[in-house]
Amino acid sequence: MNAYFPFLKKYLTAFLMAPLLVFIDVMGEIVQPVLMSRIVDQGVQEKNLHYIIITGITMLVLSIVAIIGNVGNIYYSSKASVGFAAELRQGLFRKIQTFSFLNIDKFSSASLVTRMTNDINIIQNVVMMSLRLLIRAPLMLVFGVFMAARINSSLAFIIAVAIPVLGISIFFILRKSFPYFLRMQQKLDHVNGAIQEDLMNIRVVKSFVRESFEEKKFSISNNSLRDAAIKASAIVVMVTPVMMLVMNISIVAVVWFGGKKIISGTMHIGQLMSFITYITQILMSLTMLSMTIMAFSRAGASSKRVLEVLNTDVDIVDTPSALERSIKIKAGKVEFRNVAFKYHKEAKRYVLNGINFIAHPGEQIAIIGATGSAKSTLVQLIPRLYEVGKGKILIDDLELKDYSLKNLRNSIGMVLQKNQLFSGSIKDNLRWGNPGATQEEIILACQEAQAHDFIMSFPKQYETELGQGGVNLSGGQKQRICIAMALVKHPLILILDDSTSAVDSTTEAKIQDEFKLYLKEVTIFIIAQRISSVQLADKIIVLDSGKIVGMGTHDELMKTNKTYQEIYHSQQQKEGAVK
Repeated sequence: MNAYFPFLKKYLTAFLMAPLLVFIDVMGEIVQPVLMSRIVDQGVQEKNLHYIIITGITMLVLSIVAIIGNVGNIYYSSKASVGFAAELRQGLFRKIQTFSFLNIDKFSSASLVTRMTNDINIIQNVVMMSLRLLIRAPLMLVFGVFMAARINSSLAFIIAVAIPVLGISIFFILRKSFPYFLRMQQKLDHVNGAIQEDLMNIRVVKSFVRESFEEKKFSISNNSLRDAAIKASAIVVMVTPVMMLVMNISIVAVVWFGGKKIISGTMHIGQLMSFITYITQILMSLTMLSMTIMAFSRAGASSKRVLEVLNTDVDIVDTPSALERSIKIKAGKVEFRNVAFKYHKEAKRYVLNGINFIAHPGEQIAIIGATGSAKSTLVQLIPRLYEVGKGKILIDDLELKDYSLKNLRNSIGMVLQKNQLFSGSIKDNLRWGNPGATQEEIILACQEAQAHDFIMSFPKQYETELGQGGVNLSGGQKQRICIAMALVKHPLILILDDSTSAVDSTTEAKIQDEFKLYLKEVTIFIIAQRISSVQLADKIIVLDSGKIVGMGTHDELMKTNKTYQEIYHSQQQKEGAVK
């Protein structure tokens, strides 16, 4: 509950008003059977019309009060639950934004979507039910038992037997259902993942005519969810027949023993009527309570998943010193000192190990190596997307932790291996890292990235709307816009992670020329598969299995480094075969 308090305190008034109004509703309703019994036993039997009218008016007033209380409770419980869910969803989204890549790797995107939508909706519903039924049911139960015992204490013994029997039965049923609800939410993750993957790759699916395959794959996930839901429901539905059985047996017992008391003259007809009404209210309140507990059982599984995200320790955070000093990068010198990294603490092998090099401001540092040699991981350590395991990374002779994450990342422009654009106009995307960028700055960045010409060929030019992920652009166009996005930031350090793989050699050469002309003081890291893309770099780092096996210029490595020579000659042979 403590974890949820920050999200509900904004609606604390509504949370307090809802129970108060429930109390008013219950008080207005609980005395109705007693008044009705008095009308029968005193008004009707004694033919006292005045008493019947006065008591009837009292019942009408109390009914109106109960209705007002009920309507008010519905309003405030809705406001509290919906508001709480909105705040919780916002808080969950905010927490995800603070995650490092390592934190994000722990959860799948489909699972996070399910937690932010379906799981929070389930929690919202149970909060609403709690404010309506969870408070109402115990009040009705307690006052109902009290009023029934006042009417006839010996008949109240039936209630004393029925309540424990029903309560224990419901407890065991719901206890057994909880694991199934948790499994059901996990199956829902798989369904959402299948939907997300299929919609993102719908063009690939259609081009390979794999619709039937995707349907079968989705059917497996969907049927698995169905089976989990059926198993959970099969247990939960047992609650209703158990409740009905206990309720009907109790009413029969009351009528039987109550009828005997009426015959013997120790009980009036009106009293028996009100007693039956109270026992019905008591057992109905137990029904409502069990429904709420049943919802709690499923919400408990959802809450566990939401709290798993909220309670995740973010492994990359600002140090108090960095926030206080607020140092900014001034030159862009980057130094790796015996850096090692592994994705998980439990992992035996380091993905990167013994990395040492210095990149001076204005230098172009190329990183090349076979697939899986941890090239991308190396550059992702610079903006602290992952945390260094051993050793140090320094920028301008200060450790990364000496900079706040905001100041560090604001000075670094990064184009990731997987290019992603957002829905909106091209201009909106270009301003992503620099909302205050002028039109002139945007155009200059696009010219440097060789994107200006094709943007101007569109009817709406820079106002062209992009589909989700930039689906209406080619791979090369997306890459060039992503490069321009990084340049609009005016970074002191620029990281290009294989960001020209979909661009032809001529365009790539033009981009390199623009960099040399306009980014003379920017430290540039380039990851590339083609040696032709990096052979003019000031320094080329050759990685193999997470270790530096060569470093120098193209000419130096061609003379001294066997790994680099093998890569070069294999690419030359492929190019010759193509020609």
